[in-house]
Amino acid sequence: MAQSISDIQKRSDEKRGMKVKGIKLHTDTIALLEQLSDQMGAPQSHVVTTALNMLAKHLKESE
Repeated sequence: MAQSISDIQKRSDEKRGMKVKGIKLHTDTIALLEQLSDQMGAPQSHVVTTALNMLAKHLKESE
């Protein structure tokens, strides 16, 4: 039986440890995310990941 494209994508994401996370953000935050993504030349997911890692490091150093 042939798999649908969404099934193939889901299995691929699972193998790579990826998961979809939808969140509501203020329009100003979305604009900032888009701006940073353009400046970095990187996907928005990379900007979010980088920012979260920087925040985690900062909080750990503050302990």
